[in-house]
Amino acid sequence: QLAPELATHAPGDLHAARLPDLRYVIRMCDTETPGMLTFSDVIEQGRATLDVPKLDEIGATLSCHEAINIQFTSGTTGNPKGATLTHSNVVNNARYIAMAMNLSEQDALCIPVPLYHCFGMVLAVLACVSVGANMVFPGEAFDPAATLAAVAQEQCTALHGVPTMFIAELDHPDFASFDLSRLRTGIMAGSPCPIETMKKVVSRMHLNEITIAYGMTETSPVSFQSSTTDPLDKRTTTVGRIQPHLEVKIVDPVGNIVPVGETGELCTRGYSVMQGYWDDEAKTRESIVDGWMHTGDLATLDAEGYCNIVGRLKDMLIRGGENIYPREIEEFLFRHPKIQSVQVFGVPDSRYGEEVCAWVVLRPGEQATAEEIQQFCNGQIAHYKVPKYIRFVDELPMTVTGKVQKFVMRERMISELKLQEGKTA
Repeated sequence: QLAPELATHAPGDLHAARLPDLRYVIRMCDTETPGMLTFSDVIEQGRATLDVPKLDEIGATLSCHEAINIQFTSGTTGNPKGATLTHSNVVNNARYIAMAMNLSEQDALCIPVPLYHCFGMVLAVLACVSVGANMVFPGEAFDPAATLAAVAQEQCTALHGVPTMFIAELDHPDFASFDLSRLRTGIMAGSPCPIETMKKVVSRMHLNEITIAYGMTETSPVSFQSSTTDPLDKRTTTVGRIQPHLEVKIVDPVGNIVPVGETGELCTRGYSVMQGYWDDEAKTRESIVDGWMHTGDLATLDAEGYCNIVGRLKDMLIRGGENIYPREIEEFLFRHPKIQSVQVFGVPDSRYGEEVCAWVVLRPGEQATAEEIQQFCNGQIAHYKVPKYIRFVDELPMTVTGKVQKFVMRERMISELKLQEGKTA
């Protein structure tokens, strides 16, 4: 409905319609409608009042290295922090992301991810702008059916999403009814990408050139990405190679670079590193050391430069002196035919310091027991990696951007099991 005050004004009368707390209704066409403004009207009135010399004067004072965006982190391990990003950070990162996808003006990208997050803002919108690709927005919030319908109706050639989105699309009961044959590329990112999910996306969604991207909000965000020409095994088991004009190193707990193939913390340096955390100098100094952004992620680099993210430094658990990386167990459990999604984390244990816990979401209509899942693991993975605690849940706690919050699961399990926080070894 139109506000009565607005409806009394003639079409195109922008200045007369300036009323307190009133939102303008603008039509994206040239058809005039009482109470509405056409887009061309708005553009023309802007041109009529344009002060070119003043704009040039302002432009001369601006720098591409000035902050343009305070982008909040996802809050997967605690409270979000405001990463201050510059024009140079996000525009250059978007360009190289598009290049890795081989994106062009011939492509149409379906964007079901939030636009206020780096995934939607940089990997999607700015990447499309950098090459002139079409953007398709299936809805205000993610819905698997709406996303699949948009891909089919708009003949999209590319699709973005976090792993949980792709899983929901693949498991939709009407999946087979959507024509996805035009799809070829896209990005799966935002959280570790299960190998089995990647294989299904390639084989069932025609995404033969889908890429994996890795990074963090603080690095604008992508620092590693696979390319459309990388072998399938590299695109399903790694996050690709370093993006142009960036440096990375993998270090041990005291800061020494580890040998090729060994696990350590991944650090990134280059144009993409943020200015710092907004209004938090202490946290900035802790995270950026000599220009190196400490990601908090555990990773390995092979001789060809492909990176494998083993897990979060905070997620790694130590059971009886053995380092355990949850992602390894998650990748194994994803092979179970009844499991749709799974997350593994550590909880306190008085004997071993920590024990392995898994939260499992079963596929629709399936039933399973904890003993069944443990039996599936026995003899296939090391005995100390077999989850002691298994909980079947309908859904996993997530941020609004689709990232799983393991710290929430851990807190709930500690409360439920009445465990004492802290490692006692």
